[in-house]
Amino acid sequence: MRRLFFNLHLYAALIAGAFIFVLGLTGSIMAFEPEIEHVLHWRLTYVKPQARVLSLGEIRAAIEKAFPGEPIGAYGLSTAPNISYQVELDRGVVSIDQYTGKVLGVRQQSDLVNATLNSIHQIHLRLGIRNRSDPGKKIMSWAGVVMLFLLLSGVYLWWPYQRVTIQWSGWSLRTWLDIHNAVGIFSFVFLLVLAMTGVVIGFEEQTTPLFYKLTRSQPSNAPDVEVTPWPGVKTITPDQALEIARTTLPGAAPFEINVPPAKEPYYVNLRYPEDRTPGGRSRVTIDPYTAKVLFTEGSRTAPAGRRMVNANRAIHTGDIFGIPSKTILSLASLMAVMQLVSGLTMWWKRRALRKRAAAQ
Repeated sequence: MRRLFFNLHLYAALIAGAFIFVLGLTGSIMAFEPEIEHVLHWRLTYVKPQARVLSLGEIRAAIEKAFPGEPIGAYGLSTAPNISYQVELDRGVVSIDQYTGKVLGVRQQSDLVNATLNSIHQIHLRLGIRNRSDPGKKIMSWAGVVMLFLLLSGVYLWWPYQRVTIQWSGWSLRTWLDIHNAVGIFSFVFLLVLAMTGVVIGFEEQTTPLFYKLTRSQPSNAPDVEVTPWPGVKTITPDQALEIARTTLPGAAPFEINVPPAKEPYYVNLRYPEDRTPGGRSRVTIDPYTAKVLFTEGSRTAPAGRRMVNANRAIHTGDIFGIPSKTILSLASLMAVMQLVSGLTMWWKRRALRKRAAAQ
């Protein structure tokens, strides 16, 4: 039985190793996507907090002065006092100091940092392959399944010896075996969490309905809304829409609002203090003519199935506890890379030893 599991463990790693390597390497970077972007764009990101934050009306006036005639598509509000606001224009995303109204700069879609981080994200999700059948996502999802098998079979193979020390007498086969065992055992729980949550995300078409079924809840998907313009009626301002959203979901901080065309509503995205995901999990839809709330869903009161989906994603990305959990899961992702390197090194050294023995 051990020989069977050893062979399955080896060949599974050889077949799916390259994809797991990509998952681990890109995942370790993705854990800190917002932080990396902030550091590399520090001139556009960091501001000095002051007593008063400008209203969106005042920010709009500053943008119109700097970029006359360019329509605003959306506002990005920072929920951290030292991070700048963002304003979406046709030319790109404008960073602006929300305390002084000073334009800090413009980031375009072709910006090297944004393009690189987006590429890393897409490689992690689907090998960078985008088409209707989404073969890249299927490959990476099954690579996650193989990773689960490697973790469980690895523990089975390690258990009779339970060795966690490393013999550092040269880079021998024994040294690499000790590294493989020690790294695997100490990172096992974290890698298991990453693999399980990743598989759930990879097969979300099957797992999401299962979450709703297990919790006996129903999704509350926002309906497609087209508002009816009222002749002679002035629409509410983005600042008024934000106040309505804050009243609708008390305790949640708005971080994004669109500037709707004639037949579209306001879409306000919000984040509760415990929700550390960059995209937030709460939303409010508002009719700009009547100020009526058309749809609302808060992360605290969402259907149980949706809360399970959100929790799974927050655990996988490390967002659940902020920087500490991001650091742990980023390091765990690198440990998956280390496991592949040490495992393949052992395999290569064994092959070399066998060739020498056969030659003799």
